[in-house]
Amino acid sequence: MNRSLLYPRATTTRRLIGLDGMWRFSFDPESKGVEAGWALDLPASLSMPVPASFCDLFTDKASREYCGDFWYETSFFVPAEWSGWDIVLRFGSVTHRARVFVNGVEVAQHEGGFLPFDATVTNIVRYNQFNKLSVLANNELSETMLPAGTTRTLADGRKIAAPYFDFYNYAGIHRPVWLMALPKERVLDYSTRYRLTETGAEIDYTVTTNGTHPVTVELYDGTTRVAESSGTTGTLVVKNAKLWNVHAAYLYDLVIRIHEGSAVVDEYLDRIGIRTFEIRHGRFLLNGSPVYLRGFGRHEDADIRGRGLDLPTVKRDFELMKWIGANCFRTSHYPYAEEIYQMADEEGFLIIDEVPAVGFMQSTANFLAANQGNGRQQGFFEKETTPALLKNHKAALTDMIDRDKNHPSVIAWSLLNEPQCTSAGTEEYFKPLFELARRLDPQKRPRTYTVLMTSLPDTSKGQRFADFVSLNRYYGWYVLGGAGLADAEAAFRHEMDGWAKALHGRPLIFTEYGTDNLSGAHKLPSVMWSAEYQNEYLEMTHAVFDHYDFVQGELVWNFADFQTTEGILRVDGNKKGIFTRQRQPKDAAYLFRKRWTTLPIDFKKRKK
Repeated sequence: MNRSLLYPRATTTRRLIGLDGMWRFSFDPESKGVEAGWALDLPASLSMPVPASFCDLFTDKASREYCGDFWYETSFFVPAEWSGWDIVLRFGSVTHRARVFVNGVEVAQHEGGFLPFDATVTNIVRYNQFNKLSVLANNELSETMLPAGTTRTLADGRKIAAPYFDFYNYAGIHRPVWLMALPKERVLDYSTRYRLTETGAEIDYTVTTNGTHPVTVELYDGTTRVAESSGTTGTLVVKNAKLWNVHAAYLYDLVIRIHEGSAVVDEYLDRIGIRTFEIRHGRFLLNGSPVYLRGFGRHEDADIRGRGLDLPTVKRDFELMKWIGANCFRTSHYPYAEEIYQMADEEGFLIIDEVPAVGFMQSTANFLAANQGNGRQQGFFEKETTPALLKNHKAALTDMIDRDKNHPSVIAWSLLNEPQCTSAGTEEYFKPLFELARRLDPQKRPRTYTVLMTSLPDTSKGQRFADFVSLNRYYGWYVLGGAGLADAEAAFRHEMDGWAKALHGRPLIFTEYGTDNLSGAHKLPSVMWSAEYQNEYLEMTHAVFDHYDFVQGELVWNFADFQTTEGILRVDGNKKGIFTRQRQPKDAAYLFRKRWTTLPIDFKKRKK
């Protein structure tokens, strides 16, 4: 099996053609396209950009809210000189499920809208000719998929997505599509693990290939080779190593080759950063030094393109995070495009990488009933659908770790977001996931999950599995908001006193906190939704953080306003952003900039 999640790179032995651009597109509400031969000829089609969500490109609501099957079509040319190579199609992501056809022949099926998949089409393509590529996608939701939800049918027969999560169910081909020519024998994967020494660093590596020819591994600092080794496992010894650090990212070039005599059979290049990350004595240590996390929960979300990868937006986001003094973000609530991790590697940002396990309660509207144990609902993990959900969860977690394990920016894995974790089935569901994450990751990064507001130290059955505790808390917004801000602070401190007894030496971070603010809304005295109230809430919340020594990070919700399913609780989306959806600062951005640019990197380091 030649499965590989390595990022596509052109080398002396590998060729790439990008297939992004304007494709043909058509809805298929009756799911008749396969039988009708749409894989060879897509009728009544219109133009559609790739990558992008299709939803916000339309002006009619039926198209924007469409739920069901939909098709993409394009053509690609295979050069004659590619004959004798393996020809592989690679999709960065298709939301949420896809069937891929080449020249009318089905070549791949995939479920999961946030991770890559590929298809080997060597024996199907026509060389020195154009070939037809068709993708049948589907964006329906169910309780066995990640993220979770349901699909309802309206009176007129149309389907509509009913997510259990609080972000818009954008759909489409969201990330780049590549046509690759690869050698028959090739590198499929590699992994690294780092040790710092008195004279530099040591990099233990493992290379996976689909053949038996010898392997060499070299490390370059610019054009200078600084370490080398041979074999599919080994150690690179780097003298006077330059370490990767926060906002001081130093990257080396890794070169992996397969040899047959004097010939190079395959060559794969990547960029890596030498760094260690661990938890010790209740502190996060980067390269052995304490680091206090400050930054954001985010979304891949922007005007018009929805969740589609947009490199100018990526660049703007990183510039804003640098301006405000952030050093960390969580990929809420799914793995992001690979290009975002590459930017974080280059800019020196820390990432908590999150699998798309969100909506693991009946709905965002009734989460209080779902988590208070009042008997109104069955526990989410005690259903007939739970085994299928766990299987899909393990598959997504495996792909995320396989894809992202070599990024120096990735410091931790988040295995779930706000699950119902007070019912009897919680531990049985959580345990194998945390064990799998530890087994898959050669660097043994810390594991966590984000704890819902109603899961308290004495009721949360999942927190014992976490290497550090991540709280989503909204005292002063969803709880005791408005004129009761002083009461909210008292209740907040009371809960924190409980966590002090439950941590057993582990650090705690806040992965969500915040209030909605309509940009430009001002009120004196303050009221909820105004800029003044948002700042008062943040000052109160930060005072609580600073009081507790075990709080080792703050990731505010959210980096920018984002789109959600429409409803009476959302005014054209979630407005908790510190920046607007158009990436302009709200008043609160200046409060954070003042705080984060003055907090030392080792804030709350343990006194000796």
